[in-house]
Amino acid sequence: MIRNKTGLWGEIYTARYLRDNGCDIIGSNFKCRFGEADIIASKGKRMFIVEVKTRNETTALRPMEAVDKNKRDRLEKTAQMFIKASGMTDLNIRFDVSEVYLNNDYELVSLNYIENAFSAEK
Repeated sequence: MIRNKTGLWGEIYTARYLRDNGCDIIGSNFKCRFGEADIIASKGKRMFIVEVKTRNETTALRPMEAVDKNKRDRLEKTAQMFIKASGMTDLNIRFDVSEVYLNNDYELVSLNYIENAFSAEK
């Protein structure tokens, strides 16, 4: 399957951002029946489930707006499946969103990393 080039570059830039900020990338594109987690990272005792939203620099809407309640619910279930599959039950989970803006040559224009973009519904 050929991946979306824009999305792939967004994930590359986000992974670089996370590594530059002391995080370890422990998974990417984890798929299960509920959906997909773009990047799973950790730092200390915290695990980050990162939804990467990549757009052209001229887009009118913020990428974060695409992470609606349905998407959040699917990410929460996907995170639980990853934890079960990996056995990493000792880490606290945080859901982040990375808004990546690229120019037409796939070069990074800006990256807005939103920590704790949403909380798991109880």
